[in-house]
Amino acid sequence: MSASLALRLILGSSSASRRQILSEMGYQFTLLSADIDEKEIRMEKPEELVVALAHAKADAILEKMAKNGMMQEIVDSQETTLLITADQVVVHDGVIREKPTTPEEARKFIQGYSQSHAATIGSVLVTDVKNGSRRGGWDKSEVYFHKIPDEVIDSLIEEGNVFYVAGGLLVEHPLTSPLVESIVGTMDSVMGLPKALTEKLIKDSLQES
Repeated sequence: MSASLALRLILGSSSASRRQILSEMGYQFTLLSADIDEKEIRMEKPEELVVALAHAKADAILEKMAKNGMMQEIVDSQETTLLITADQVVVHDGVIREKPTTPEEARKFIQGYSQSHAATIGSVLVTDVKNGSRRGGWDKSEVYFHKIPDEVIDSLIEEGNVFYVAGGLLVEHPLTSPLVESIVGTMDSVMGLPKALTEKLIKDSLQES
């Protein structure tokens, strides 16, 4: 574990996968959510979109912290406080896919992955809350699937978790994981928080502060 006693981490995400991954990395952290309308930010390139959304989430959380007094508490403290925000989209056949909003859209997305592949593009942004400096980057992975049976798709939609992940892509789910042929990249990147990139950005931020 690389966290020091003088480090305070805030994960600016409501994603269960990101919470799990950051915990696996050995960090303790508090949670805050951005609550932004992600569809207000549009860009053609997926890499630019996820980076812009990570910045927008950081802006919203910092504003929330300023209003609730948390910012002043951090400024007055001796510890370094880093805010981690992230975003992810799925790209399939050159089209950016975000979270599906209807069962029909979710079905279309998942059927498209059957005997095909999709790419995940994910950003990570680490903001030093005291001095405002930011370090960010993005990571890409590809997932190749065997045939996904209709009954699996039905079960995933009925369960509902597909509506909370980019592209409705649940690679780690017990129903879909046996259907993954291969992954080019890392599972943590596919799940929304690439460990190597996140660790690097935290270390770089600590060296700067």
